[in-house]
Amino acid sequence: MPGMAANSSIFDGIRLPHDFFEVHKLDWFLPHKSDTLVNYAQKMVKNVQHPNPVLIGVSFGGLLVQEMAKIIPTQKVIVISSVKCKKELPKKMIFAKYTKAHKLLPTGLVNNVELLAKYAFGEAVNKRLELYEKYLSVRDKNYIDWAIDNMVNWSQTAPLPNTVHIQGELDSVFPISNIPDCIRVKNGKHAMIIHRAKWFNEHLPAIILEERSS
Repeated sequence: MPGMAANSSIFDGIRLPHDFFEVHKLDWFLPHKSDTLVNYAQKMVKNVQHPNPVLIGVSFGGLLVQEMAKIIPTQKVIVISSVKCKKELPKKMIFAKYTKAHKLLPTGLVNNVELLAKYAFGEAVNKRLELYEKYLSVRDKNYIDWAIDNMVNWSQTAPLPNTVHIQGELDSVFPISNIPDCIRVKNGKHAMIIHRAKWFNEHLPAIILEERSS
């Protein structure tokens, strides 16, 4: 599951061995204005084609796959550039929850790719705008408002069992200083699923197959 506003092309660089894995990519659909993240997860699980899957989610997609794992049996949940519970959210998001400051963000400018990339990837992307236009295709203001609101108001109090967390040491959206118990990626930024595909191709198969006791 890709991150906020992104489509599944962010996984194009990920190559898992076909003799071990069958990959199924999910994409965002527009939520109903009354949807909670739980409601949305209930709809999304209908697109999961295999029993007992490994669910992988990036950023806001990491929150969604954790909600999906509360609905269907899973082998494992892997979250990338994300958080496992509300305590790992950065202070600015916790501040936004109580002040509603996120309601003031200019989300109507969703066709401004630079601004959208700032929301989605936490970094300026003025050098590779065409690339990010490809990745960031969900440009609906209502969706962006919904995603940001559900992000800052996520209420999960503790990590789910059998969850693996992969986090970049230079992630500016979800700083690693807030995140215990994760696999650290040296020099990894929030968009590392795109820019560090080689790391994931080398390490993700073993991470998926590794048996965990918790």
